[in-house]
Amino acid sequence: MNTPRFGDLEVLCHSPAKGTPRPVPLLFIHGAYTGAWCWEEHFLPWFAEQGWMAYAVSLSGHGKSRNHKHLDALSIDDYVRDIAEVIARLPEPPVLIGHSMGGMVVQKYLERATAPAAVLLSSVPPQGLMGSALGLMFTKPHLLTDLNRIMGGGEAQLDSLREALFHQPLDDERLRRYYKLSQPESHRAIWDMTLFNLPQPSRMSSVPMLILGTSHDQLIPPDQVRMTASTYGLSAEIFDGLGHGMMLEMDWERVATRIADWLKERDL
Repeated sequence: MNTPRFGDLEVLCHSPAKGTPRPVPLLFIHGAYTGAWCWEEHFLPWFAEQGWMAYAVSLSGHGKSRNHKHLDALSIDDYVRDIAEVIARLPEPPVLIGHSMGGMVVQKYLERATAPAAVLLSSVPPQGLMGSALGLMFTKPHLLTDLNRIMGGGEAQLDSLREALFHQPLDDERLRRYYKLSQPESHRAIWDMTLFNLPQPSRMSSVPMLILGTSHDQLIPPDQVRMTASTYGLSAEIFDGLGHGMMLEMDWERVATRIADWLKERDL
């Protein structure tokens, strides 16, 4: 693994140890409250072993990237510009793989440009976060309160992180490590995803798209994932027994394998 600096953006990179890499690289885009590190745990090395150049960017205000002091002023459009900046420096246009907020960023990017393909993992739907927020308000109000506390720079309960991201068993040591790596999110970006800057599917480039969700997602539940798929005339695939943080769950490899098989079917 190496960490090139793409300007002031942190980009983690894994390359295949043997042979010539597959022709199309992969760019992973993280969700809210996190950074590129979430892909480093499993996905980046695994996809490199399968032959891809695998990159993950920390969006502005996240990880070791720029503009932490101005986090609350950052918009979804700023995040779109981040990935455009990274893509411009890659040897070939990448497949875009976005999780949660990252899936929203991918959709907004496709309003301006195209890509070989896109994978949306428990993505914020084109209709925005309102449906998910209302669902949490009625079913998990304590979890919504803790997410708002994190967004404001406060500390949430450790168990709330477990409940928000995981369904499968997770040892306390790993949970504490993930907790320490979590961070506030931009208020402006959250409002963009809720109401003010939603994707416009009619303006988006038409690209091959894989839409995945999980059965025990507390943040973007299966009905929201199916709504995204329906908007694009596709069927969602829902993984049973996993939570929102599918790339960190014990059975993460089920998700990675499905993505890899789908990409190989398209010679990507």
